[in-house]
Amino acid sequence: MLLYISLILEDKMAYKDLREFINLLDQKRLLHRIPVEVDPILEISAITDRMCKSPDGGKALFFEKVKGSEYPVVTNLFGSFERMALALQINKLDDVAVRIEELLNQAPPKTLMEKLSLLPKLFEFSKYLPKRVKNAPCQEVIERDKPDLSKFPIIKCWPGDGQPADEGRFITFPMVFTKDPETGRPNCGMYRIHIYDKTTTGMHWHIHKDGARHYDKYKKMGKQMPAVIAVGSDPSVIYASSAPLPEAIDEMLFAGFLRKEPVEMVKCITSDIEVPANSELVIEGYLEPGEMRTEGPFGDHTGFYSAADLYPVFHATCITHKKDMIYPATVVGKPPMEDCYMGKATERIFLPLIRLDFPEIKDINLPMEGVFHNFAIISIKKSYPGHAKKILHGLWGKGQMMFAKLLIVVDDDVDVQDLSYTAWRVLNNVDWKRDTVFADGPLDDLDHAANWPRYGSKMGIDATRKTKEEGMMREWPDELFMSEEIKKLVEARWKEYGF
Repeated sequence: MLLYISLILEDKMAYKDLREFINLLDQKRLLHRIPVEVDPILEISAITDRMCKSPDGGKALFFEKVKGSEYPVVTNLFGSFERMALALQINKLDDVAVRIEELLNQAPPKTLMEKLSLLPKLFEFSKYLPKRVKNAPCQEVIERDKPDLSKFPIIKCWPGDGQPADEGRFITFPMVFTKDPETGRPNCGMYRIHIYDKTTTGMHWHIHKDGARHYDKYKKMGKQMPAVIAVGSDPSVIYASSAPLPEAIDEMLFAGFLRKEPVEMVKCITSDIEVPANSELVIEGYLEPGEMRTEGPFGDHTGFYSAADLYPVFHATCITHKKDMIYPATVVGKPPMEDCYMGKATERIFLPLIRLDFPEIKDINLPMEGVFHNFAIISIKKSYPGHAKKILHGLWGKGQMMFAKLLIVVDDDVDVQDLSYTAWRVLNNVDWKRDTVFADGPLDDLDHAANWPRYGSKMGIDATRKTKEEGMMREWPDELFMSEEIKKLVEARWKEYGF
């Protein structure tokens, strides 16, 4: 779907690696360095949580001295709209959507000349394909004989994390690379990693994720599954790892599209899986089919602990990293947190793809309080009776929108980014019996309110203006607006009034 992109934005060199982005934040005074020793058990998390609750997300944090490890930790890298835009090297989050919309609005070529005119765009796009290299910074240090995860500054985020027998440390910003055993198609997902000991971890991928589907295929084949955990790369690669892409789209291709340069990939030491060459830390290993172990609890982005449950076990066989490695971590919890800004980026970037199926949608808002899989507000250009309810059911059948527990549809003259105005319109426009829809279906793994795991009830609200065909037997009233003439008069005389 990214084949006919027209590049209109100012060309910028992509970040070479994570530290180049960190240096930029430092130059812009958006990074705070902490020179005193801090404990990776809870202390880093508590500092980060307090910073995330600052106005506009505070600053990124660089912990120079971490107890028990020689490597520094950085947190809250993406925890503001400004830093999220800097991470993707754009002016505002909607800029990526503009590029995607240009792509999607390309009409199919009808003549030979039109086909020929597309060739430069195809050539331009080819530059975004991942590029394989032989030598990589992430393999400056290779530890194959006795890999030891305990030497790295892996953090514990919340007091109830983990089991009594372990420290409750989790890799919270991992990029997990796997391959489909049937097609060879690569996948990268962001699934938290529970550290059990020096060489084994939990692999917390939900049943709806591509990594879990790959594991199920290996399990049916009775084969050991290779997997690799990479930590730290340039910002576009980290973000792309979290993006809700269709299975057919390679996350590293999407990262190349975002950064306007290919992602350099290197083959791992012990498997054919490739990882970003600029990664800070790479943990190679495997999963045995059917081997499960209790993973969690974990203080999650919902603001509640996700319960302990059985998940596959990952065995580390080789660790590689940069000599001067920087360990990035994220802390999730009650919003607003760093992941909220990554979620808002996803909201803006993927709106054009939602419009592919629903062109009547004008805008969408995934409020931070809804932790991105619980609540969405959608504005539409309503054209016929029942149109809003068509959107409700359509979105519940579309990708990760199927997890939304509450969808509210409003008319296109409502600015859904203005929550106060939107709430006023919704609460005045709704007759609950007529306009409320309930449906049963899949829910996110982290939903703790449903009676059953991953399945329960969701609600849709049609808050659009109603027509007689929809059962409205009275005339719909007009909204109050002052005349423009009087508004201009009052503006001109404001000081004259003594204000």
